[in-house]
Amino acid sequence: MESNTVRDPRRWWILAVLCLSLLVLVIDGTVLNLAIPSLGRELGASTSDVQWILDAYVLAMAGLLLTAGSLSDRFGRRLMLVIGLTVFGLASVVAVMSTEPWMLILARALMGVGAAVLMPSTLSILMTVFDEEERRKAMAGWMTVSMVGVILGPTLGGFLLEHFWWGSVFLLNIPVAIIAIIAAFVLMPESKGNEHRRIDPVGVVLSVVGLTSAVYVIIEREWNIPVIALAVVTLGAFIWWERRSDEPMLPLGVFKSRDFSGAASTLLLMSFGMGGVMLILTYYLQYVLGYSPMQAGLAFLPYAIAATVFNGLGATLGKKLSNKTLMVSGLVIISGAFAILALGEGYGAVLASMLVMGVGGGLAGPAGYATIMGAIPLEHAGVGSAMNDTLQQVGMAISIALLGSVLAGVFASNMPAEVPAAVADSIDLSFTRFPAAAEPALGAAMSTGSWVAAALSLAAAVYGAFVLKGRKPAAQDPVTVG
Repeated sequence: MESNTVRDPRRWWILAVLCLSLLVLVIDGTVLNLAIPSLGRELGASTSDVQWILDAYVLAMAGLLLTAGSLSDRFGRRLMLVIGLTVFGLASVVAVMSTEPWMLILARALMGVGAAVLMPSTLSILMTVFDEEERRKAMAGWMTVSMVGVILGPTLGGFLLEHFWWGSVFLLNIPVAIIAIIAAFVLMPESKGNEHRRIDPVGVVLSVVGLTSAVYVIIEREWNIPVIALAVVTLGAFIWWERRSDEPMLPLGVFKSRDFSGAASTLLLMSFGMGGVMLILTYYLQYVLGYSPMQAGLAFLPYAIAATVFNGLGATLGKKLSNKTLMVSGLVIISGAFAILALGEGYGAVLASMLVMGVGGGLAGPAGYATIMGAIPLEHAGVGSAMNDTLQQVGMAISIALLGSVLAGVFASNMPAEVPAAVADSIDLSFTRFPAAAEPALGAAMSTGSWVAAALSLAAAVYGAFVLKGRKPAAQDPVTVG
């Protein structure tokens, strides 16, 4: 898109709608971590129930992202945005009204469906509304809202948890979804890719079954041979089918681009280290430092502030420096942030780590997304965005599964002898019982996880330094995918 193309005068209002739509997802994700202890106490959710409340959302979202992204390119990105917001909002109503764990699990699965339909549209619409000259600035604003949501969710959620019941945290989603739906109809034009492209039903079925079964194996952490076989066979069949299809759901040619595959895999490697650590940090703030849920949410405020400032700085530097330089530098800084968290104690270490991590994320994030989306033809913006979202979701699931197992082992091995075995065995993900004597064990687990995250972030930086192309976005051309 040339810089002299007539720009939509509503484009910044459209960005506000996209950011509001993204905000509802970020708020929901950050709120639930704080609500986990309350679910065990007030809803009577067992360890298995809590795990499924978390997993149902991930399974539904990861399994449907590619399909939803493809459908948005075919039928309209605004349409899918509105459908996703509607499903997400209605599912939040079901969550609020849940009286049994199975009801909340069902609501979370429906919310995952809504998120899968909604998420790819936000970034693909941004790509079509803004030209190359303004796109990086718009993307920085999009990511800044994500950072704000990281704080706004826990802060509002913590306030609700301190004054109301656990279900009140899902009330936050409903008014935001309603406002975003109305604003989308009023302000946003419809955009499509190739509306004459046929739907690929075989690709849809294979991708949904393959991705869902693969993510299930990851998050369950069990060698379930039949499910593993199902994942391998269906994903292999999906790739084979997409290669031979005249109108594939996923244009595999995009992976030939080092801009796309290199940036996506670099961010994927980074996400491996972050998921489990950020989850256990929430527990550390509440159970070791004694913070209330609201205080725990506010403890992340330095991260949001630093990331917001450096998102803007990263967008400015992106006009002079290559995306590769910004990504690698940001990842090295993030690695240092996790090292600070591993070496220090108390909130002083958390504060320093959050500030440094915000700087690194602010530099690496916009550059990474600009690289990925710049390599995708606009007609495939929806499915390209969905592919990136899928990789990040899978990376986060692997992080929580594998790193979670490591942290659980460290936690158990550092349990003081004065904690009775029966009590130690009862300490689980929901932390409904957490004796003060177990606090050092949780601190040790967080320290170990932080070192792992630091190593993975540094590995991502090294990988990116070798794989990514060191050129400015202006020199980057979308690949031809047929």
